[in-house]
Amino acid sequence: MCGIAGVLNRNSEPVPASLISSMASVIAHRGPDGEGLYFDAGFGMCHRRLSIIDISENGHQPMVSSDGRYAISYNGEVYNFKEIRTELEQEYGVRFRSQTDTEVVLEALAHWGPQCISRFNGMFAFAFWDRQKETLLIARDRYGIKPLYCFDAGSFFAFGSEIKAILKHPKVSAHVDSNALGEYFTFQNIFTDRTLFEGVKLLPAGTFAFVSAKSTGLQKLTTYWDFEFQEPLKSHSEEEYLEELDRLFRQAVRRQLVSDVELGSYLSGGMDSGAITALTAETYPYLKTFTMGFDLSSASGMELAFDERAKSEAMSYLFKTEHYEMVLKSGDMERIMPELTWHLEDPRVGQSYPNYYCARLASKFVKVVLSGAGGDELFAGYPWRYYRVIQSAGFDEYRDTYYRYWQRLLNDSQFSAATQPMAKNLKDFSARDAFSSVFKKHSDQLTRAEDYVNHSLYFEAKTFLHGLLLVEDKLSLAHGLETRVPFLDNDLVDFAMRLPARLKLGNIENPTKVNENEISKIHRTSDGKLILRKLMRRYIPEEVTSREKQGFSAPDASWFRGDSMKYVEKRLLNAKSPIYEFLDKGTITSLVQDHLQGRENRRLLIWSLLSFDEWCRQFIQTSDVASSRPKVIRTTQSTNQPIVGIA
Repeated sequence: MCGIAGVLNRNSEPVPASLISSMASVIAHRGPDGEGLYFDAGFGMCHRRLSIIDISENGHQPMVSSDGRYAISYNGEVYNFKEIRTELEQEYGVRFRSQTDTEVVLEALAHWGPQCISRFNGMFAFAFWDRQKETLLIARDRYGIKPLYCFDAGSFFAFGSEIKAILKHPKVSAHVDSNALGEYFTFQNIFTDRTLFEGVKLLPAGTFAFVSAKSTGLQKLTTYWDFEFQEPLKSHSEEEYLEELDRLFRQAVRRQLVSDVELGSYLSGGMDSGAITALTAETYPYLKTFTMGFDLSSASGMELAFDERAKSEAMSYLFKTEHYEMVLKSGDMERIMPELTWHLEDPRVGQSYPNYYCARLASKFVKVVLSGAGGDELFAGYPWRYYRVIQSAGFDEYRDTYYRYWQRLLNDSQFSAATQPMAKNLKDFSARDAFSSVFKKHSDQLTRAEDYVNHSLYFEAKTFLHGLLLVEDKLSLAHGLETRVPFLDNDLVDFAMRLPARLKLGNIENPTKVNENEISKIHRTSDGKLILRKLMRRYIPEEVTSREKQGFSAPDASWFRGDSMKYVEKRLLNAKSPIYEFLDKGTITSLVQDHLQGRENRRLLIWSLLSFDEWCRQFIQTSDVASSRPKVIRTTQSTNQPIVGIA
């Protein structure tokens, strides 16, 4: 896993080596094992290397083809690279100089063009330069596990694994994208290709595009893959589905164990990470596992169940892993906010600071860690969401109901009041339109409960899962740690999308309109992921597979009213907070006080406000913000001197 960045000047003016070097330096944490630079005419790109496969000098990047025509800066892992390598050797007589997947991707693109991208089973983002045509091919993996940000100023095009690399360009400055901010404070996520940084776009998952030295904009932006959850034309027995799921799950985990360095696994008290750990432990005796716990001495209500250390320790004992854990306290959030925000850059779903600490813990022992992400989104792990819409009368009612549910932070009326200071910049903004844009493909003839469930799975894979993956990428690579997600193996995903919804969700065959009280009860049941639960009983105890769904979250609702209250008040009730250049202080104060005084649980909103406050202090240049910006300095020592390739 690595970091990439670069600049293409469309006037053919040489790209300064100092610029590309500074872009590499600011993302050095992503690749502490080496640095490489490449230049050609008006193009320059860099690479920071985290050595995982073929850790020798042969794997250094940017990598240039043997004929000198092509160069690639690549971030990721393609797990089926050995099969593709064999095909290239047999069909074209390619002679490889390394054992890396990078060189396989380079040669596949050189011989087959972008059509081969759909064959890559893994996670990746890359920039592929064709020196002869003066064109740059950029691409992301199917699911968006690896990010790639772009900034097109017309006269130049800049890209990077992280936005902070693009900000190193002297003609790029940080300004708030009002529409993106509107999306964030509605959904606690951004559904379009925007980011909080005006002009900086995120290349959509499952797409590739060309950038030419001779014309502006992205050329031939192509969606080469998309999620498609649908009922199978021919149904099989549950036993047949179960056996095939077993085969594909084992295959997915086995594929993702390829590594020339030691790997470990996250191990919560749940079944997804538990099953991955169980299978991995068959190959890795005394596998290292990691979990995060929480001090619950000041927690209350449902938050008293948030600590899963005892459950993970029990599975560690069962699988004989070498287990490590860390306990977070209320003050741990405050002390990490500047560093966390600098790495996260573009806030997305949920309270992410526990993930940051957990990645830091794992990075002290391994360079690769396996995660259970994706299991919920593929196998209907959030039943209380789907039951809200399961009896909708057509797509419009379904969309409107789901839109109201996904307003995680501010509903329409709250949003209008809270964003008054930037209302003129939001005159063309519609949160509903941003929500609707996710459903590029849908049927107006939705008649079955299964149709609504499958539409919901599509929506959540495109938005919620994508947000989780972006957060995981930033926070793991902040510590030079690669996170792998076996549930997002291509073959396993393709199979999961064709599973009948009745094998995932318990009450779908006899659906009823569920009221709010019933939804709350469903939240605390083990409904959802039914066939996956049956499979997991082959690997982990039944008591684990039958547990209620438990998210990975700290008891922030209690902490914000207790130990962290002074921090919340200092940041959010302060008239000089930079957020009040964009948000209405009276409205925000009222909403925050609702939580502090116990009238409402607004922990998600408070976290997002704190994140935006810190984000402004880190990145936005205003008089008040600049004077209060903390000094966040990151340095990473490379084990190798920069490798400069000049074509």
